[in-house]
Amino acid sequence: MNTETYNLIDGGIQNSNLFLHMPLFDEINYLGLPEPKLRKYRAEREDLPCTMLALNIIRKEEDFLWEAVSDFVKHSVATAAMGVHGVYVFDLLTIDIHQEIQNFNQGEFSTVIMNTARKLQPGQIRLVKYSSAYGILQKLVHEDWGKITLKAAVDVFKDKPHFLDLLIKRLIKNFDFAHDPGILLLNDLSKEPLFDAADATQQERIQKVIEKQIPKSIEFLPEVYIQDRNGVREMLSNSVIK
Repeated sequence: MNTETYNLIDGGIQNSNLFLHMPLFDEINYLGLPEPKLRKYRAEREDLPCTMLALNIIRKEEDFLWEAVSDFVKHSVATAAMGVHGVYVFDLLTIDIHQEIQNFNQGEFSTVIMNTARKLQPGQIRLVKYSSAYGILQKLVHEDWGKITLKAAVDVFKDKPHFLDLLIKRLIKNFDFAHDPGILLLNDLSKEPLFDAADATQQERIQKVIEKQIPKSIEFLPEVYIQDRNGVREMLSNSVIK
């Protein structure tokens, strides 16, 4: 089975909370999970290819909200599977947890997934959008019965905010330094963001891990973004985008 290349921009991915504050791309392709919870994208802007690693995170104090929304999504996917024919994978790329804990309609979401699934041929993928939820749906094979495997990853950050640099280090560890530009993104879904510009210890640790872990000899240094409800910061240039 061949998997098609699908431009996520066609489905509106740049309106999601994952890409809303990111640079404007001409094309975004999803490449999967290099490790659990960590997602890889291939993008282009101004004809220049770019590799992007993104990690959705939430602080441990808000974990119960993610668990509740995750249950909503699981129920919707299970319901959708009963109305389709074939084996599918649904990868939830991002969702506004605090919005959906109030407004999520499981029946509507399952209908959107089911209607999209019925249009797919084996190997095809599409971006599914419902409210603040964005996910990739791929059909693997056709069968007389239906099965949809859900991948819905949010990393619960159990350490103190001082140690936010550990997540940046994890992104750097999984990044293939090459001749193309790159983006490393922490997408914080917390109501109370983990990043704190007034936390001197946190800021010092972040700068140290960037200086020590990112090689200076490469042509393009990767851009390191921390994104949350307050906007996005690029850590190498210390620029803030609201």
